[in-house]
Amino acid sequence: MLELKRDGFVVFDADPRVVRWATRAHETACDITRDPGQRAKWLRHGATWFVGVDALDNTADGSIDGVPLDGPWRDVVKSPDHWHRAQVSVVYRGYPQQDASDSDAAHRFRVARCAAHVDGLHLENGRRVVREPHDFILGMALNDSDASPLVVWRGSHTIMRDALRVAIGDGDPIGVDVTEIYKATRAQVFETCEPVEVPMSVGQSVFVDRFAVHGVAPWQASASAPPEGRMVAYFRPECRDPKDWLRG
Repeated sequence: MLELKRDGFVVFDADPRVVRWATRAHETACDITRDPGQRAKWLRHGATWFVGVDALDNTADGSIDGVPLDGPWRDVVKSPDHWHRAQVSVVYRGYPQQDASDSDAAHRFRVARCAAHVDGLHLENGRRVVREPHDFILGMALNDSDASPLVVWRGSHTIMRDALRVAIGDGDPIGVDVTEIYKATRAQVFETCEPVEVPMSVGQSVFVDRFAVHGVAPWQASASAPPEGRMVAYFRPECRDPKDWLRG
């Protein structure tokens, strides 16, 4: 698909298959985000972001309570053998507030650059290390909201993939420290690529290249969302073979 190759992401129009799945997932997500234990575990940034990694109780085929996971992305990529439990990412009015553990610089970056990052590169003792070689990112809106949308830097996937391929080579990427090349390349992305906001409503979905630089926009005063906050479910299945991460 042209948009995916060129931009590093593609937004699919509302699809009844996605509506059915998202409607059921929304009910479960609301229960999860009201649970005191889950809130204590996942609330960040002054209780304005519920991180919700692997929080949705979908099955290995992606279905939830018998509602199958299906949608237009089936024409873009082969589905994984196993769908992990989806992230339930919920943003609340005022995002982002500054946690006591956030440095001033980190908070400024979250506001000014939407905490832009490439998934799967973990921060370990101040270093960026490859830990999760994702195959792709698939997001589906669980409710209607224009608040704090996903932001993707258009074309960043090509720049980042090329840089990491040179740095890592053909070997197993897991455990490789990519700090310097990652920071330099992300800075290049900020200089040369356009940040694009991707708001979605129920039934829409977004497919993002695994190397695309992306983040979440701050909540604007004019933004609207239901009382439960802006909800999106994300799947990030890992490559069957970690060496495939830098191929293609």
